[in-house]
This record gives sequence, structure tokens and C-alpha cells, in this order.
Amino acid sequence: MSIKTYIKDQGFSLMLFSFMCILIYVIMTFWHISQAFIVFILGIILTFSFFIFLYDFYRRKAFYSRFYSLLDELDQKFLICEVVKEPSFLEGQILYHSLYEINKSMIEKINELQSSVDEFKDYVEMWIHEVKIPLSHLNLAIYNHQLQSKPLILEQVHKLENQVDQVLYYVRSQSAQKDYLIKSTLLSQMIKNVIKKNKDYFIYHKVKVVLKDLDEYVYTDSKWLEFILNQILNNSFQYTQEHQLIIEISAIKKDYQVILSIQDNGIGIQESDLPRVFDKSFTGNNGRIQKKSTGMGLYICKKLCQQLGHHISIESQLHKYTKVMIVFYNDHYYDVIK
Repeated sequence: MSIKTYIKDQGFSLMLFSFMCILIYVIMTFWHISQAFIVFILGIILTFSFFIFLYDFYRRKAFYSRFYSLLDELDQKFLICEVVKEPSFLEGQILYHSLYEINKSMIEKINELQSSVDEFKDYVEMWIHEVKIPLSHLNLAIYNHQLQSKPLILEQVHKLENQVDQVLYYVRSQSAQKDYLIKSTLLSQMIKNVIKKNKDYFIYHKVKVVLKDLDEYVYTDSKWLEFILNQILNNSFQYTQEHQLIIEISAIKKDYQVILSIQDNGIGIQESDLPRVFDKSFTGNNGRIQKKSTGMGLYICKKLCQQLGHHISIESQLHKYTKVMIVFYNDHYYDVIK
């Protein structure tokens, strides 16, 4: 900052000061005060004003020169508040504190984005590891050229599709609101679409499906909800007992909500694991024993349900059953699409 730019910036203040000096001179002359005394008074005023002017200029110049010098030296310019000292004048303090708050907000946003990226990287690593298993089965079945291996191939392809869907919807869930199409949809139709998608597994493994009272309309995005339902069914497929798997899907309308229940007679979940089943990457005791899960399926389901305005919960008893419930709040429709 040069003296010229500072004078230009203080132009209005200097003009008012000059007008004040002229006014003092006129008033004191009008009262017939000695010219020598008037000059003396104005001299004192001008002298002190001059030094005040210089002091203000040099403290500002020192701060801004130091500020720009450090800014040029820094590779990461957002760290400027960490190296520059807080100035003594008010405008500089306002600038300093404003930059500090902006810098703090930016760092928090960067950390949030970095956390999201790290989370995604961790999931992709787990996903890649999970995909290798059905790929190995496929390669083995194709290599043996066994006719009876066709159901096995179809099952492994189904697993691959499920894993690919998980990654796709996980990525989309970061900005899911851009992909919403909320409308009144028949629950039974979405259930049938999911069952149709898994028909080969149902037939080959002789899974019994019981459907009850599904002729209810709910406000949701059918594509996203079908993915959620598919993930829940795949969890039932993974954690089955030796006897025939039975999946019962039913709905109950209660006041302004519809409760969808999906219950299986699989191996169940330990009571200690239930509070954490929707946590990211949590596989629980079942996942550690069978080594079949990335722990992301229910986490993604929970996240998508929250974004759609639904509530998802789970109850289970070890070696007996697992029930997943999704609550659709029809009166919250306008809250969902805001």
C-alpha cells in the first residue's frame, strides 16, 4: 500500500478535515481573535493530525505488506491466518476474524469431503474383495464345463449384480435428491418386481415366499425402494439355516402410515449386534463366521430410507427369525420432496 493510494482512500475524511480547519479560522476571525493565536491553534491541530495520519498509514502499511508477502510465499494460501498476526486497527481485525471464520468453514468442509472420499475408498476395497468370490466360482464352473453348474453360474451372476448395485446406489446416495421421483406407488407391484428379479434363486433353492395384504399405495421412489427391498432379501438369502427358507412379506395400514414387514426364518441376529446392524461396515457375528458380507447393505438401506422420508428398523431372535420393517408416512409426502 502506497501513500498515494492511502490518501486517495482517505480523500473524503481529508476534505472534511480541511473544511473543519477553514470553519475554525472563519469563526475565530469573526470573534476578532488574534491572527497569531489562530495560526498557533491551527498549527497544533495540523501537526497532531499529520502525525496521527502518518501513524495510521504506517501501521496499515506494515500489516498489509506483511500480509501480501506471506500470501505470496504460501503454497496453501488458506493457511494465511495461521502465520499472520492480528492487526491493531479495527478494519484489519474485522478482516482477520472474517478470514479466520472463512478458513475454519473451508477446512471443515474439506475434512467432510475427505472423510466421504476415504469412506468410499474403503467401501470400494471391500467391494472388490467381495466380487472376487463369485468371479472365482464362475471361472471354476465354466472351466469344468458341467451342465449341472448352470444354476450355480446364475447364482453367482446374481451376487455380482447385487454387489454392482450396491456400489451404484451408494455413489448415487451422495446426491440422491437429484434422482428422486416421489409418487403414489402400489406396494405389491414393487414387491413382485423384486421377486421376479430373484426368481432364479427362489426356484433353485426352493425358497417359499408368502405375500399378505400388499395392496397398499405408498409415497416413495419405486426404483430406490426396489433396491432397498432387494438388499433385504439378499440378506435373507445369505444368512439361511439348513431347512427351507421361508420369507413372509406383509403390510399393515395404521392411521397415516403403512408398515411393510419382511420376515425370514433364517439364522437370526445376536441381540448384542442388533443396535449396530445399520452401522457402516458392521458385519456382526454372522458376517465374521460366514465371511459373506461387506456390512454395507443395511447401511445403504438406512441412508436411502432417511432420504426418502421412510423409517427402517429390524428385530430378530437368534436361530429363529429376522424381521425388517419399513414405515411409510403418507402425510410426510411434502416433507420428503422439499
